[in-house]
Amino acid sequence: MAANKQLAATVRSGTGKGAARSIRRDNRVPGVIYGGGEAPQPISLDYKTLNTLIYAGHFLTTIFEIDLGDGKSERVIPRDYQLDVVRDTPLHVDFLRLKPGSSLRVDVPVHLKGADVAPGVKLGGSINLVVQTIELRVPADNIPESISVDVSAMTIGDSLVISEVTLPEGCKPIIARDFTVATLVPPAKGDEPAAAAAAAPAGKGAPAKAAAKK
Repeated sequence: MAANKQLAATVRSGTGKGAARSIRRDNRVPGVIYGGGEAPQPISLDYKTLNTLIYAGHFLTTIFEIDLGDGKSERVIPRDYQLDVVRDTPLHVDFLRLKPGSSLRVDVPVHLKGADVAPGVKLGGSINLVVQTIELRVPADNIPESISVDVSAMTIGDSLVISEVTLPEGCKPIIARDFTVATLVPPAKGDEPAAAAAAAPAGKGAPAKAAAKK
């Protein structure tokens, strides 16, 4: 499940491009906390800390307890962030307030399990992961870091649909239809004959080259 982490922030009063540039000059990143039936709260965060969190992975599925000072804190999850197009450094970040009992939409990565023992793979086929992430409606207290998809029983020609995937408790796909998650495709044409030819012993007395036509 998504980790809960502490994150310090400073409440800011100024908004707009000028205020944002001033904040960045102080080696901080402007952001905002919104949602939960309350007014948006502009904040700023330490640049180095935020940059590390973003590139550590799972940033958009991690719950943070943001310390705003004066004994006030907000329980949030990142919803979006903007990077510099040249340097790939954070320019702005949006956080969504999480209230007790709330749910939200998240894109959760798909991880395959058992591909190395799948019968179809042993026959030369390969797993085709149709979707890299699955958009789910999840409880705020039960956000999965990934979805494990078991393909160990698949053979050539099989397809695995979302209804056959075990999802964490309380998590539901946003898409209503029973979409395909993974397939097991046959070997490319020519792979099997080439392998068979390589494995077959050479015939005794066979000529090395065909005789040229006269």
